[in-house]
Amino acid sequence: MIPISDNIRLRHQPIIIYWLIGINIAIFLWQLKLEVSGELGTFINSWGLIPAQITSAVTNAIYFNPAAWVVVFWRIPSLFLGMFLHGSFSQILGNLLFLWVFGKTVENVIGHGRFLRLYLSAGMLTGIAQIILEPSLTIPLIGANGAIAAMLGAYVCKFPKVKIDTILPLIIVYIPIELPAYLYLFWWFIQQLFYGIGSLNIPPSGVNTASLAYWAQLLGLLIGAAFMRCNQPSR
Repeated sequence: MIPISDNIRLRHQPIIIYWLIGINIAIFLWQLKLEVSGELGTFINSWGLIPAQITSAVTNAIYFNPAAWVVVFWRIPSLFLGMFLHGSFSQILGNLLFLWVFGKTVENVIGHGRFLRLYLSAGMLTGIAQIILEPSLTIPLIGANGAIAAMLGAYVCKFPKVKIDTILPLIIVYIPIELPAYLYLFWWFIQQLFYGIGSLNIPPSGVNTASLAYWAQLLGLLIGAAFMRCNQPSR
């Protein structure tokens, strides 16, 4: 199922969506350049979220060597930067498609500033949840999946039964249909099974391994729904 659009008229241009899509595409193009030059693995392992590195640094700083706090503060930005890195063509295309279809309406409902706060905070909070769930994971976790899940959660909280124009591809035939928004709560998790398609070559062990950390995106859905309930404009 490929979501195309909803039928809700926008009162304002989704400025933050435009910027986020542009930034993500620009960084992904930079990743492609690094892949060609053989530097992508070093780049992703330096700036992607690696739970084991953070938990190890925090443990050392608390129990053994206070100087390890330098490493902690060096790795914390990966909670933010990792949201703008993607490991495959299918991951970035899927994330940006969902961001456009659902995010632009959410931005119009809650406003530009609140939307940006929701996007960034949800992405970083799901990253923290991933560290807690898989503290010994040594493979980088990258992508805006947690932030996009929050957009979806906020949208479905506000418009659960709005019809989403959808294309259902069947081999070489594409069938246009309309589906209620709430069905995408389930499809969001299923479609990510295909995010390995078009993977970039990221040594030594790739990125985004299937693990408990995957389910941290449930937190993103809840964050988005709660944020929408607390920040709906007063009538």
